Amino acid sequence: MANNTLDDRALVRLSGEDVRGFLQGLVTNDVSGNLPVWAALLTPQGKVLFDFLIWGDRDDLLIDCERAASEALVKRLTLYRLRRAITIAPEPGLSVHWAPYGDLGEPDPRLPDLGQRWLGPADEGEGEGADAAWHTHRLSLGVTEGRTELGDGTTLWLECNAAELHGVSFTKGCYVGQENTARMNWRQKVNRRLVVVPIADADARRQVVAYPELGWSVEHRRVESIDAAKAPAWMREALTSDGS
Repeated sequence: MANNTLDDRALVRLSGEDVRGFLQGLVTNDVSGNLPVWAALLTPQGKVLFDFLIWGDRDDLLIDCERAASEALVKRLTLYRLRRAITIAPEPGLSVHWAPYGDLGEPDPRLPDLGQRWLGPADEGEGEGADAAWHTHRLSLGVTEGRTELGDGTTLWLECNAAELHGVSFTKGCYVGQENTARMNWRQKVNRRLVVVPIADADARRQVVAYPELGWSVEHRRVESIDAAKAPAWMREALTSDGS
């Protein structure tokens, strides 16, 4: 049996008093309805600090985030907690799992082609976890995630293709960074976007990170320099409307 655990992911559990209401006023997506959703915690200027998936577990919420960023995320959320009776802590008893297809778990809320995702005990299958396969699959679909690709407070959330990948709600009300994010959407002024391009087409001036072993380059390009014909299907409509 293959090991489908994503070892590079960690879970943070929020439990206690109205945890949905707490996150609703902080993150970019609507957590009052069906979960999971993809969301982010932004700076007041609308730049992404952390991106993650949010899952429900009865009255609790579980944040599916980068393992390397999980401690910093807990600290940031704790700053916002103030005097609320909410516990924010790592959840070591569960792991994040992924498969490129099948009927286990839920389709990835960003893009169904990303595959199936679910939470459970760490997999005891043979071999290493599924991180390498997930990384390759995700980049092949042009989807970026994590601080290495999205930046740490340097990239506007809509430049991360958040609207196209269902990572933002424009109707839920206020959250940190909402004002600038809503203004960009209303004006249809997303001037730059993160794109994944073949390494042969890389532009060193725009490169965020290169994965030469996989043949991909993640770049922060102006919209007019992105070839819509070569962009993933989910991005093409946005490229033709940006700046119009």
